[in-house]
Amino acid sequence: MIYNSITPAKFISRPNRFIANVLVDGKEIVVHVKNTGRCKELLIPGCEVYLEKAGNPERKTPYDLVAVRKDDRIINIDSQAPNAVVKEYLEKSNDFTLVKPEHKYGDSRIDFYMEKENPKDGTKELYLMEVKGCTLFIDGIGYFPDAPTQRGAKHLRELAKAAGEGYHAMIAFVIQGEGIYEVRPNSSTDPEFASAYDEAIAAGVEVLFFCCKVRENSIMISETLMK
Repeated sequence: MIYNSITPAKFISRPNRFIANVLVDGKEIVVHVKNTGRCKELLIPGCEVYLEKAGNPERKTPYDLVAVRKDDRIINIDSQAPNAVVKEYLEKSNDFTLVKPEHKYGDSRIDFYMEKENPKDGTKELYLMEVKGCTLFIDGIGYFPDAPTQRGAKHLRELAKAAGEGYHAMIAFVIQGEGIYEVRPNSSTDPEFASAYDEAIAAGVEVLFFCCKVRENSIMISETLMK
């Protein structure tokens, strides 16, 4: 996934979840933040951030804040990026005969439904994959979520149900910064998600870690690991 027209800036403040004040070429402007999570460990006054020019020139916020530099590591915080890079990855891999985003299952929309033909007997194998982006890194480990998410626990329970029905059910963490190879549930922030995570694994849900190569203007999957 490649961004167009990236501009570096200095972060000043974040008045609410949706906007931030930044300094560009000595001028303070308001930009849209493409992540409604807290990101309090990342968006620190004075840090370097990266902005993508908005496609609509009439928009009130002329840029989207998509990445931040911390500890000599660029961390992509665009909440739309994980699904985009996984879609690219799945379609380029040629591992599946069908890749369908936003698949209705139970009371949820699971990020990806895939099909694959079993080479041994020609039967159709069905896959469900829910994608979560990880931007919270502590002592070399990624943690999800960085804020409570009832939706996340709900998706895990749907995946556990699907695994019991014969699907290959997977939760995939897209690690949006380099040098991190594992993601753990953030039990102190969201104990419900952590509990649903353990239940899902016990039910047969697979856990994938998509390690990424991250630059100011791009993010792409470079390695896939399994728990």
